[in-house]
Amino acid sequence: MFDGKIWSREETLDRDEFERIQLERLKETVERVYQCVPHYKKKLTEAGIEPGDIRSLSDLSRIPFTVKDDFRENYPFGLFSVPQKEVVRLHASSGTTGKPTVVGYTKKDMDTWSELIARLVTMAGVTDEDTAQISFGYGLFTGAFGLHQGLERVGASVIPMSSGNTEKQIMIMKDFGTTALISTPSYALHMAEVAGEMGIDPKKELKLKWGLFGGEGSTEGMRKEINERWGLFATENYGMSELIGPGVSGECLAMKGMHISEDHFLPEIIDPNTGEVLGEGEVGELVITTITKEALPILRYRTKDITSLHYERCECGRTTVRMSKIQGRSDDMLILGGVNVFPSQIEDVLLRINGIGPHYQIKVFKKGYLDKIEVDVELVDADLLDSFALLENLNGKIRHQLRTVLGIEAKVNLVEPRSLARFEGKAKRVIDMREGK
Repeated sequence: MFDGKIWSREETLDRDEFERIQLERLKETVERVYQCVPHYKKKLTEAGIEPGDIRSLSDLSRIPFTVKDDFRENYPFGLFSVPQKEVVRLHASSGTTGKPTVVGYTKKDMDTWSELIARLVTMAGVTDEDTAQISFGYGLFTGAFGLHQGLERVGASVIPMSSGNTEKQIMIMKDFGTTALISTPSYALHMAEVAGEMGIDPKKELKLKWGLFGGEGSTEGMRKEINERWGLFATENYGMSELIGPGVSGECLAMKGMHISEDHFLPEIIDPNTGEVLGEGEVGELVITTITKEALPILRYRTKDITSLHYERCECGRTTVRMSKIQGRSDDMLILGGVNVFPSQIEDVLLRINGIGPHYQIKVFKKGYLDKIEVDVELVDADLLDSFALLENLNGKIRHQLRTVLGIEAKVNLVEPRSLARFEGKAKRVIDMREGK
């Protein structure tokens, strides 16, 4: 490690060196899947591509995309490129329908994963002086184990708390002197509520300095809320099981986007409708090719996440490309009467309004032939329920702000504090009751 701020020399390479490494590893990856994964050999052959046809990074756009259905069709191990005896770890996605997405790791993959997390936590401020409490659920989900091994690699003390049992979380946090919290942003907000109910002021009675949040999308408004409630410095990180788990990218303390480890992942932005590759700074769907994985190499995986890429050098000293905050997911986008709406837009509006809490639920349904949307929002103060005039004023303000941002009318239901569901893992904010949804 150089100076406590940058973990690895590979985070500071010049662009020519990155591209040299990427091309070399892309060629190796295409050769590997062509020879070892029947699914990819068939796909590449149908596209008229052989490994020797990949001569430059621009040839990447000729390769067919990989999508989630490819995992389901090859369940459980059909996309693996190594014999089963070389797989030392198996994880699976937390998908809600059908078979889970299964991912595997060789010993080298595990070492790579640990290195990537070490980079991520270092750029987020964590050092060997910290005590990190992991409040992700341990199990087939990649989040907890992924962060755990990388935190240990940098020398941090790790508390493998898992999720749930929130009062005990707060007790351990206080008694053990936790300085770094790892969880979903929604669970961090829930824990802050519980701490308040226990009579604990996180800013005065806890030692938290860093918050490393991932596993679900969040807005700048939610980050601000977390920072204010906990008195910590919150950063966001990004990953998904299909690619490796957490460790694909993360924010440094400059907060100018999430740095992608380009010596391990080759990112693109495409138009989600046409598949056309877009230029630097253009907003579209993130596509990732893994270029160092052994057990499960993936070509051009469509993440469905909407973002943009930025290549200028960061003030932190890293030269890796940065992805902007995820604006939403192309498959989570709601189309209401021809208008595109992302749940993150609604969250951003709500978190800017005083008098309501950060917990909400979006319901979408049909009324006759028309799409309708309702938003349930918690009040901060239950006493407001006794004042019709104040309630109507607040409701009208929320509806106006939503109409201004979304361009459509939304019904708003103001509900009692703590009456909406809390989530220990990924928050489910949208209930789409339209037929076929």
